[in-house]
Amino acid sequence: MLTLGIETSCDDTGVAIIRDGREVLCELLSSQIKYHANFGGVIPEFAARKHLENLFPLIDTALKECNISGSDLDLIAVTRGPGLMGSLIVGVMAARGLSQAWNVPLIGVNHLEGHLFAPLVDAEDLKPPFLSVIVSGGHTEIIHVHDFGKYELLGQTRDDAIGEAYDKAARVLGLKYPGGPEIDGLAKTGNPQAFPFPIPLKNTDKIEFSFSGLKTALLWQVKKFHESGAEIPVNDLCASFQKAAIEALLVKINLVARRTGCRKISVSGGVSANSTLRAALRDNPNFLAWLPALNRCTDNAVMIAAAGYNAWMRGVRTEDVMPDPSLHEFGQ
Repeated sequence: MLTLGIETSCDDTGVAIIRDGREVLCELLSSQIKYHANFGGVIPEFAARKHLENLFPLIDTALKECNISGSDLDLIAVTRGPGLMGSLIVGVMAARGLSQAWNVPLIGVNHLEGHLFAPLVDAEDLKPPFLSVIVSGGHTEIIHVHDFGKYELLGQTRDDAIGEAYDKAARVLGLKYPGGPEIDGLAKTGNPQAFPFPIPLKNTDKIEFSFSGLKTALLWQVKKFHESGAEIPVNDLCASFQKAAIEALLVKINLVARRTGCRKISVSGGVSANSTLRAALRDNPNFLAWLPALNRCTDNAVMIAAAGYNAWMRGVRTEDVMPDPSLHEFGQ
């Protein structure tokens, strides 16, 4: 069964074709980072325009690489939310048009459920029940996957998502956008003990996150250096910030593993590419961790195709697929 995946929830245009939910025949991605970097973040209207330019050429290329036509497809899976409204409109309306033109069924996919499936494409041994931790620029949450299609949200962030906190911290330090890779890279040569930043909600028994206070602590530390005229030790600040941020994640992951008794953890989303987090998860004796390939941590169409295929095979049908930027709960 051939599934075409289309992802346009934010600023990455993704197209992929997979067979039977796992075999990746083609995956293409057009990143807009270089265009948005000058603004320090994504400009929604500009992102939508770039999707318009990129999407159909990517689809044409994918079909040619697989040596098939659109009518050879068995399913089209498209992200319908959450995300930026303009970006979602481009992907959903393109998918609707192609579905009608090629007479191929269409299914709408929740972007977060897509992230949940990112590690599963290469992990045949990861089966429910397991815990899914989604960490990105827009989301930080833990979901109990009782079965595919049966999801329980256990906890999420009170304020900033961890990826958002990284981007804001990078801006405070004068680093490039996106901030996550910049801070992760500089932290490797910094001293994580140099600044005792607080570990958010470390001593609470609630399954929730908060990163706004950590971001503020960094801001005040940088302000002190500016006022004194001293050179800012950027690498040490990056290492100390990262230590606190990643520890905040690990504290709650360990808490959830103990509370649920579930020792299988999948972690996905852009922040799952963080080198400190990946090392800590792999070395943790309290659970087994599954991580996506680095190129599938951020938004991509393989995860959308995989999630759409899985939903279709378990009988899910989404009639009259429309974009929904506020969509959150899986299964909607």
